[in-house]
Order: sequence, then C-alpha cells, then structure tokens
Amino acid sequence: MFLTRILFLVLCLFQLPAMAGGQYLEADEFIRLAFPQSQPEARAIWLTKIQRENIKQILAHDFKKLRLRYWQQDNKSAWILNEIGKEKPITIGVVISNNKIENIKVLTFRESRGSEIRHDFFTRQFLTASLGDELQLDRNIDGISGATLSVRAITKIARIALYLNQQLNLKK
Repeated sequence: MFLTRILFLVLCLFQLPAMAGGQYLEADEFIRLAFPQSQPEARAIWLTKIQRENIKQILAHDFKKLRLRYWQQDNKSAWILNEIGKEKPITIGVVISNNKIENIKVLTFRESRGSEIRHDFFTRQFLTASLGDELQLDRNIDGISGATLSVRAITKIARIALYLNQQLNLKK
C-alpha cells in the first residue's frame, strides 16, 4: 500500500509540466488596459479575399474567417486573435498605436509547453515593432528554447495585427 502511494505521487509529479496553460488576462480587462480613459465599442473588419490570402501567407496555413473583431480609438487599435501553438489555440491581445506595437499579451495559453511567451522579458521584444517588407516584422524576435511553436504563434499574431491595422488606415 505504501509503495502504491509513492508510485502515485511520483506519477503526479511527472504530470506537472503538462499543466503549463492558463487564463492570464480576460479579454475585457485587456481592452480596459488598452484604452484606460474610455473603452471604444467593438467593431468588425470584413476581410476581402486579398486580405484573407495575406493572412494565410503569414500563418502558413488556411484561414477561413470572413471578419475579425477589433477596438479602435484615434490612432490606436486593439486586436484579440488566436493561433495554434503545437496543438491548441493561444489567445493573444495586441495593441497597435501609430502603426507600431504598443503592447502584446498572452490572454489564454492552452498548450502544455511554451507558456514562457507570456512573460514580459519575452514580449518586450515586440514593443515598437512595425511591419516591414513582405509582411515581416521590422526586427528579429529571439526564441525561447522549448517554446519554438509558441514563439512562432505570437510572432504571426503580431504580424497579422499590424497588417490589419494597416488595412484600417487604408480605409480612412
């Protein structure tokens, strides 16, 4: 009986890395942080075929959505988007101000590994990043060992948010 309990405890310890996911920030709270004075109403951008193709190019996989929600006030927009890490979606919030990333946060992480991308030491690299040629960021983003797919996911979301913000500015 004693050995059974010890074996059970040891097996539980091996399961700890599988519990890396979590809800770090609610979407409403992210929007309140992005627009502290007064929160704008959510809007939707209806995507054209060309916009969907460009998003598909950034993601390197199919993209079927016809519209995406965003919040905008003056020269600032906020986006809450999902991308698959290894197997499950990661929900990421991005704030764009004057065509540069002002803030990027992991709102919900559902994977078993790679949650280190939620920390400020990593997300600080994105601050003031803009979109350069061929829908690429204007800088390199350093990866995190063991979190390669999560790093790719957040980088893709940053690129998509910057691209969509550009599309809003073209409408003006």
